[in-house]
Amino acid sequence: MTYPVDIVIYHNPDCGTSRNTLAMIRNAGIEPHLVEYLKTPPSRALLVQLIGRMGISVRALVREKGTPFADLGLNDESLSDEALLDAMMEHPILINRPIVVSPLGVRLCRPSEAVLDLLPEGTHKPFIKEDGEVVVDTDGRRVG
Repeated sequence: MTYPVDIVIYHNPDCGTSRNTLAMIRNAGIEPHLVEYLKTPPSRALLVQLIGRMGISVRALVREKGTPFADLGLNDESLSDEALLDAMMEHPILINRPIVVSPLGVRLCRPSEAVLDLLPEGTHKPFIKEDGEVVVDTDGRRVG
């Protein structure tokens, strides 16, 4: 059964967390709007809006691992939000992922099972991550 729920995922297919998040959305019977943000990055205004809706700081959305974070000196705590946003606009790989937008909220889904809070009640089906970790058991209950 497919549920008519409007969900957007800002996705990187090379990221296991992003793939697991996408798989959990699809496992719930929902086909999300898929935005490969490295190919089509969000505008600065949209990124600021998403950060606000997630209720996190700009710095909390900056990805360090596998990015030019250190080379760009982004570990400098005195950098302004504007400077961090400039860096994310210039290097979208610095935007942490996956970001999921649903009628139930907006979240950076790290760990991937955070997406379960954004899916309609009754849509949780058994799910095992790529690495074999059980996230939802056969009774539809979250594990862990």
